[in-house]
Amino acid sequence: MAKPAVIVVGADKGGVGKTTVSRTLLDYFNARQVPTRAFDTESPRGTLKRFHPEITDVVDVTSVSDQMKIFDTLGSSDSRVTVIDVRAGLMSPTLRSLSEIGFLDAAKKGQLTFAVFHILGSSIASLDEIAETAAYMQDAKYFLVKNHINTATFFDWDQTTYDSYFHKIKDAVDVDIPKLNELAFEQVELAGVPFVNFIANKTQSGDAANYSFVLRGYVRHWLGNVWAEFDRINLPDIVASREPRVAATAMR
Repeated sequence: MAKPAVIVVGADKGGVGKTTVSRTLLDYFNARQVPTRAFDTESPRGTLKRFHPEITDVVDVTSVSDQMKIFDTLGSSDSRVTVIDVRAGLMSPTLRSLSEIGFLDAAKKGQLTFAVFHILGSSIASLDEIAETAAYMQDAKYFLVKNHINTATFFDWDQTTYDSYFHKIKDAVDVDIPKLNELAFEQVELAGVPFVNFIANKTQSGDAANYSFVLRGYVRHWLGNVWAEFDRINLPDIVASREPRVAATAMR
């Protein structure tokens, strides 16, 4: 059987579009009929839950009871993939907790698949975060995500500086999330629906909506490019990796 896959989406810096990336991941897996659940750590009110209420729970990731809610159920959940949207400032503490509870050891033993989508901002402070998270990434699939959420110059430092940070982690992979037209993004936010619902002109409940044909076209084109990036990094193969027979027993 496929072993559980956990995808952490986060950054210590705020305003870099973490939840937007989480939403595209949930749409991506849903379109491919991969059973997925999500945890929104923007407790007590979560942004991710607003767009994907049926599969998202809001948790306090610093709470032991909520950590149990997430990680004690990995082996028993019907969902193959667990996406954790980590709020700003909690990336490093969350990874530290995963180390303390033995989660990273389980990933090392092949009992589960662990991937991190580290959302980078356009300042050098985002690159500094790479050094802080490097210690936890030895047995994770580590993706450095450039999320072009606005028109500001992205990475206004030289390539040598960027490379010096990037190569701190072996096998780290770049992911580029293109910029979505501002008006289109705003309309999806107002609609409060997944991107795929907006494209299909559907409400959250699946009823017919009346969204702009033009704006739906922009979202369709943008989401197609985002999903092409996920295909490029072989995300379906990563989450579909098989669980070793001995590991299946150890996790029960």
